[in-house]
Amino acid sequence: MIETPLAPYLFWAKTRRPAAIDLAGSNLLACAIDDLPGVREALDISARNDNGYEPLVDAIARHYHIRADRVATATGCSGANFITTAALVGAGDHVLVERPAYDPLVAACRLVGASVERFERRFADQFAVDLDDLARRLTPRTRLIVVTTPHNPSGVSLTSETLHGLGAIAARVGATVLVDEVYLDVTSLIHGDGPTTHSAARLDGPFVVTNSLTKSYGLAGLRCGWAIGSATIAERIRRARDVVDNAGPAPADRIGAHAFTLLARLADRARDILAGNVERAREFFAAHPRLEVAQLPRSPVTFPRIAREPDASAFIRHLLDRHGLAVAPGGFFEAPAHFRLSLAGAPDLLARGLEKLGHGLHELAS
Repeated sequence: MIETPLAPYLFWAKTRRPAAIDLAGSNLLACAIDDLPGVREALDISARNDNGYEPLVDAIARHYHIRADRVATATGCSGANFITTAALVGAGDHVLVERPAYDPLVAACRLVGASVERFERRFADQFAVDLDDLARRLTPRTRLIVVTTPHNPSGVSLTSETLHGLGAIAARVGATVLVDEVYLDVTSLIHGDGPTTHSAARLDGPFVVTNSLTKSYGLAGLRCGWAIGSATIAERIRRARDVVDNAGPAPADRIGAHAFTLLARLADRARDILAGNVERAREFFAAHPRLEVAQLPRSPVTFPRIAREPDASAFIRHLLDRHGLAVAPGGFFEAPAHFRLSLAGAPDLLARGLEKLGHGLHELAS
């Protein structure tokens, strides 16, 4: 009997007990219908989308200033990651995946039969990628290198130099770099850049970029995701989708296309929510030096650890039991000393959560 690879973090996220103050997820505060004027009129259950709903594909292409033939739509960013993996990797192929990591990225590679090797993004190096170490792990069978930027779970972004280096390393053996950018748009907006200014989709080289409307625009329910690569790779991804789920749901794709016509409005909403949240979190960490971060927050998530505590599990349970505060245990990201903290929710909720976190730290010290 074949054992199916699992994603323990997602299982925990779907089955964990509710919390009064939930900072364990990472979706941007969800939009309401009123945040999308005209959405009711845009709804259609019969739009043709055999190879992606054309207005949605065109909207994504305009967002990145690329040709539409480089875009393949998917069911969320997770769906885009899976069908990209399925299109590019086969049984016995060698895949390099970052650690700490969002566990479905690892499980997807194992599900298609790949041999998965990990490379470290270390706290001491601000979760940067060590290109020399990565290059030493390359083999003639390497077909995919998987990274996230901003990094899930730490929120740290890769530099353009690192991305260029990843592309050069992959090109040595004909491999592809899968860059999950699900937190990138809103991180760029917070800091005054265009949403795709730093996207790997703008680079020459063997890159596939994945993203969605979820983390940056508060539209998780649409499951509107995409992958961007060369025209040849995008076509392979579309054909992989034929096997996985055939095509996207017409109502969601129609609304997704409509959402792109309102993207400036949604970007302003996201910026209004997150800019203050990030600043509040930066002030909190500056005032609580025992809580260490690789860098002060710049994105919707951050990944602190408690100084001199090798395992934060007991502290995380204490926060939930005593204060009703949920954070994501770092053990699910293979870093048990840490926990992931979402900054993407309602500002008043984050303020209450940080207050409870401060109480928990005080109790830990006493």
